[in-house]
Amino acid sequence: MQGQLRKMCTQLDNPVQYELPLSDQTVALNPLIGKPLKLTYTGRIFCVHCGRQTKKSFNQGYCYPCFTTLAQCDMCIMKPETCHYEAGTCREPVWADEFCFQPHIVYLANSSGIKVGITRQNQIPTRWIDQGAVQALPIFKVQSRYISGLIEVAIARYVSDKTSWQQMLKNHAEPVDLAAKRDELIAVCKAELANIAERFGQQAIEVLTHEQVVAIHYPVDNYPVKVKSFNFDKQPEVAGVLHGIKGQYLMLDTGVINIRKFTGYEVEFTAP
Repeated sequence: MQGQLRKMCTQLDNPVQYELPLSDQTVALNPLIGKPLKLTYTGRIFCVHCGRQTKKSFNQGYCYPCFTTLAQCDMCIMKPETCHYEAGTCREPVWADEFCFQPHIVYLANSSGIKVGITRQNQIPTRWIDQGAVQALPIFKVQSRYISGLIEVAIARYVSDKTSWQQMLKNHAEPVDLAAKRDELIAVCKAELANIAERFGQQAIEVLTHEQVVAIHYPVDNYPVKVKSFNFDKQPEVAGVLHGIKGQYLMLDTGVINIRKFTGYEVEFTAP
């Protein structure tokens, strides 16, 4: 089977169900746990937006022209607090209206330890699974991506806003009382949160005090002790026994590969 990689599709279950998209085909991966598989990079990369062939991938799947012109590739997507929509300099205001000005969730998650993050409301629980979180809890619902970014920055003074992917893959996250941590963070960020609410209106921020912690389990039969990552640009063939899937990583007995990093790469997939 041959096609262009996309990030793995997921469904929250016990464990999470994974499918690997290859152009217009998909491969169910959970039944392959404990079995050998091989991914062979053909040397061709295609932009996930315009479809043109490109020598190099930017921002997980874009050609350079798309990377430099699309709003979805702008720095404010990674750092929403830098949004410049109001300044009139957004690359694609119509796209921003549909993407950025819709409900967003600020959440706490436990992947390599406790972290704060943001996502569109309709990306829950996908965002948590993609990060390899074993626990997650929504703590705020807000009206825009920009507001969620401001809250994230305030909370990130006290907890991390990043995941250590190596520790996540080693499954070193100890259980955390996320509800207690939510209450603690709301208390210490009271002044910053009040300023944001005063600026945008009380209706722009909803504190989520009745949400339940979501526990997430992954299809893994053996976690790696040491993490060796594969890179298609240096090694076109990745092969081994599939021991697990977590986040967007395939964990083989020979190493791990981040499927999302190689979005748009054309590969040949083989399995018994």
